Amino acid sequence: MPARRSRPRRALARNRGARTETAWREFAASFARAGMVPPAEPGLAAVEAAEGTAVLLLAPRQALTFTGKCRLRCLYGAVRLLGFAVASHHPGLPVFSPATHCALSLEALPGARPLAALRQLRAAARAAMRAHRVRRQARVKLMARFSSDCAVVLLEHLDTPVTRFLLSHPPLSRLFEPQKKEESSFTPEDAVLASVGIVKCSPDRGLLVSESMYLALDELIQACCVEYMECDIGQPEFTPPGCVSLSSVTEPVLGPPFTHQQTPRKMVYYGQISCEQDTERYLDVMKYVFSCYKKEVPLIINTMGWVKGEGLLLLIDIIRLLSPSHVVQMDVCDWKAMAPLTPEHIHLRAGLHTKGKQQPKCKQLDVGAAESWKCSEGEDASVPQYKLLYVHPEFPRAGVAGEARVHSGILRDMSILGYLGHLQYPDIGAVLPLHSLVPYQVPFSAVALRVIHTDVAPTNIMYAVNASWVGLCCIPDEVRCQTDGPVLLTQTPVCDCLGFGIVRGVDMEKKLYHILTPVPPENLRLVNCLLLGNIAIPNCVLVGQQGIEGEIPYVTSDYNYSILGAGKLRKKKHFKRKEFTFECDYT
Repeated sequence: MPARRSRPRRALARNRGARTETAWREFAASFARAGMVPPAEPGLAAVEAAEGTAVLLLAPRQALTFTGKCRLRCLYGAVRLLGFAVASHHPGLPVFSPATHCALSLEALPGARPLAALRQLRAAARAAMRAHRVRRQARVKLMARFSSDCAVVLLEHLDTPVTRFLLSHPPLSRLFEPQKKEESSFTPEDAVLASVGIVKCSPDRGLLVSESMYLALDELIQACCVEYMECDIGQPEFTPPGCVSLSSVTEPVLGPPFTHQQTPRKMVYYGQISCEQDTERYLDVMKYVFSCYKKEVPLIINTMGWVKGEGLLLLIDIIRLLSPSHVVQMDVCDWKAMAPLTPEHIHLRAGLHTKGKQQPKCKQLDVGAAESWKCSEGEDASVPQYKLLYVHPEFPRAGVAGEARVHSGILRDMSILGYLGHLQYPDIGAVLPLHSLVPYQVPFSAVALRVIHTDVAPTNIMYAVNASWVGLCCIPDEVRCQTDGPVLLTQTPVCDCLGFGIVRGVDMEKKLYHILTPVPPENLRLVNCLLLGNIAIPNCVLVGQQGIEGEIPYVTSDYNYSILGAGKLRKKKHFKRKEFTFECDYT
C-alpha cells in the first residue's frame, strides 16, 4: 500500500487563514449589499498602517481630492500632485490643502512599469510597505486590490511649528477642515483618511489643470533648479507682502504661500502692496533684484495682476526691460480680455516710462531717470524676440469679481503669520505666544530708520515705529549717529532685505529698539537699516494675545470717532464673501 503524502502544517494553516479571510469578506459584503454600509469607491483602498499613518491604494488614473495636511510618500508606482510626479525614490513631501484654496487632487499615474512578473511586483510592493512598518493586516487588505499599474502611497500625520502657530488663532482654527459639508455617505476609508488629517472632497472642488499645462510643467521640472523672480508685491509666493525677490526653487512646493515662507537669494522690501504711487522706484527695485540672476538656470518671472490703465503700461515697460524668451498671458472667458501682448504690440505700444515706435509721448521723468532708461542705438527699432503663450482657461467663475474664496488681505495676513511661525521652537509641541519670546535689543545708533510710504515728523517717528512690522535691511553706507535720537534717512534706499521683525517696544531711556525676528544671528549682524512700510501686523496677533490680564497692549476701544482716521475700517461692498471665509479681524 503506497504511503500517503502528508501536507505541511504551514500550508494547511495558510489555507485555513485564506478561507477565514474570504468568509469575513463575504460577511462584510453582505452588509454593503443590504445598504447598511456604503460600498467603498472602486479601486480606492485606505487602511490604517500605524497610529497617525495610513496607506492608500489608487487605481490607474484614479484621483483623490482632499482638504487637510499630511506628509506624502509614494511606496509603489507614481502619483501626480499639482503637476509634480511623485515616485518611490522621492523623500516624504509635506502637502497642504487648506480650505482657503482649491482642494488638491492626488492622481495615480499609469506610467511604465518594469517588465517583471506580477508576482515580483507584488513582492516589491510588500517589501516597500514592510520597510515602512505597515501592519500585516493592512498589507493583506491592500494586496487584495493590487494591480501592476496601481499606486501605493503612505500618508503620515503632519504637524509643523508654522501650522501650529496658524491654528492657534481662533479665526484660523479650522483652516485645514472643509468649510462646506459634503452630502455624501461616510465610508471606512474616510475614517482612515481623517485619522491622518485629510478629508475627501468632491472632485469638482479640486484644482483643474489641463494636459498642456502638465506637459509644460514636466519640461520645466527636468531642470534641477529653477530661479523664481517675484514681482507681485501684493501676493508674493515665498515672502511676506511688499517684496520683490529672487528665489532658487529646488524642490516641489505643494501648498499655498503661507506654508513655505523662506529666505530668498535676493530680496528688496518695497513696503507697499501696490506700486501705483511710485512706479519709478518699483522699476529700480526690480532691476536691482534682476541683476542678481546669473542666467545659468531657467528663470520664471511672476508679474502683478494690475493690467488696467497705467498697470498695463507698466507691464509693457517690464517686458521691454527684462527681455523674456516667453510671455504667458492668461485671460478668462467671462472677462473683457485685453489685447494679446504680441511682440509687435509691445514694439508699437508706448509704456509708462518707455516709448513705442509710433507713439513718442510718454510720462516725463527727471534727468537722471531718463538717462538710465536710454536704449542703445537700434534697440528700439527691432521687434522684441519672445514667444507669446496665450492661455484662455474656461474654469467656471474664474476672474469674476467677488467670487474669490478668501479676500486677498486675509491671504496677506496668513503669509505674515506663516513667517512669524518660524519663531516657534520645533521641539516644543505647545505654541508659545509672541509676547513670551525674548526680543533682540538694538541700539538707536546701530541702525538707520526710514518710513517708506509717507512723511512722518521726526518728533512722531517713534510712535510710528512702535508695534510695527519692519524690514531688516543692509545699506552699503556706514550708519553715523550725531545725536542721541534715532538715525533718520532722508530717502528710501534700494538695498538688500535680510528678513522682517516686529518692534515689540522702544526704550527711550536706554535708546534701544526691542525687535522680535526669526532671522538668524549671523544675518542680523549685517542689518544696519530698518524700513517701515505700509504693511501692518495682522489684527489677530494683537487682539489674540493669551495670558494678558487687563488691557491688551496696543489695543484699545476708548477713542473718539470724530478724530480723522479713528473710525472703523469701511468694508468693500463689491466683494461678495462666502460663508467659509477666514477673516483675521476680531472687530
